[in-house]
Amino acid sequence: MPEMTTSSPVPLADDADSDRLRALLERAATGADSQAWSDLWTELYHNGSLDVAHPLVLHTLTVMAEGDHADTAASALHLAGALLVQADQRYETRNLRDRYAPQVARLLAAANRWRQVTADRNDYCHLLEAVLNLEGDIHWAQDLIWGVVSEEYELECPDPDGCTSVWVIIGERGFFSAAEDYALSDDVETFPLHPADARSLEGLGHRLYDLALADGHEEVARVLAYAFGDAICPECKRRFSVVGQVIASYS
Repeated sequence: MPEMTTSSPVPLADDADSDRLRALLERAATGADSQAWSDLWTELYHNGSLDVAHPLVLHTLTVMAEGDHADTAASALHLAGALLVQADQRYETRNLRDRYAPQVARLLAAANRWRQVTADRNDYCHLLEAVLNLEGDIHWAQDLIWGVVSEEYELECPDPDGCTSVWVIIGERGFFSAAEDYALSDDVETFPLHPADARSLEGLGHRLYDLALADGHEEVARVLAYAFGDAICPECKRRFSVVGQVIASYS
């Protein structure tokens, strides 16, 4: 368990925000305070009331990620990756990744270590998301992994006229598309999905599929094949790339 003390080598500004940040990180590091993590997400990521560029943030999240507590490490990696991707897109923080390159490299190494030993399906998916976010090559990993974890995507038909919203279901309920939320009605017309052939997967799809298999998550690999495959719009019957519309909805 990483221990946080006022003797941390990272200097702290003597102000209320620094005190609040330090207190939240100390509580989160115990591994038993879910409210502290919720508050960190709110104040660092959602409303920016605490400064993501404060030297204590990535330093402490790195210490947590390199510790022995799996849940704390996973939480630290998930938050750190999300903060870096968000920072990439803001003028005032877009150099955050470069400023803290040593910490980012350590976080990425920790994410890859935990990825290989994590048995829980959803925890594993969030670690894949953290790996992608820490690498920083794409900015839509959260949207991609959200669908894998929740087992559904709500997408727009790519028809130029904006045909309809399409629910893409991938998981225990099956693998199909529908024009309505399938969970709200039993009388919905569905259309089977077309998974990508694992042998023809390229780029990110190929990489994630192979990682999931190598890490013993065959079910995640199967779902990823559908996420990188095609769906049918129930309205116009157009066939489209699921991940392509995930990217389009992010943009």
